[in-house]
Amino acid sequence: MTNLPLYNQAGESVGTQEANEKVFGLSKLNAPLVHQIVTAMLANKRNTVASTKTRGEVRGGGKKPWQQKGTGRARVGSIRSPLWRGGGIMFGPRPNRSFGRKMNKKAKRGVMLQILSERVREGKVMLLENFALPAGKTKELVAAIKTLSAKVENFGRNILFVVAGKDENLQRAARNLPNFLLTRADNLNLLDLLTADRIIVLKEALPILEKAVLKEKK
Repeated sequence: MTNLPLYNQAGESVGTQEANEKVFGLSKLNAPLVHQIVTAMLANKRNTVASTKTRGEVRGGGKKPWQQKGTGRARVGSIRSPLWRGGGIMFGPRPNRSFGRKMNKKAKRGVMLQILSERVREGKVMLLENFALPAGKTKELVAAIKTLSAKVENFGRNILFVVAGKDENLQRAARNLPNFLLTRADNLNLLDLLTADRIIVLKEALPILEKAVLKEKK
């Protein structure tokens, strides 16, 4: 089993906690596979905003500019031809374009386990024995984070805080903190793990996290 460092809310070390070796104890990191899954996830998040109009969508141009023959000029059917200024666009970006990529579920799950294990090796994962904000104030949360960062080496700036379930006080306190991301253990995101400098997991959320990433049946 892998042992994770365990702290209390005051930042004092209270020992270690055994964690599942299959989740936090993998020894190899498949970097090409991680890159493949991460780029696919970013592509699936991409929002298509660029849009151009074809000649059928540009306003105007319903009347033929001049007669077909006899003028000595090139034949034209509409002033909204792509060849004309102000006309439609050929092969331009369209809003229905999709950048999505398919991902193998087993590969994505494997990458999640590899990243969790890598974060443990880097010393970026810690457990909290308990955590409470009685008033649900942002200043309470900021003070608690400052206390932890003063006691824990290389604490980092971007924090991923993993809880077991819904906590209204913590949600209210964390709303206005730009570098603090609150997530449930059964809704862990791979991109959040990669961008976090410090991953804090409540002790009660650990078994839920392990069960979620391993896809164990209830």
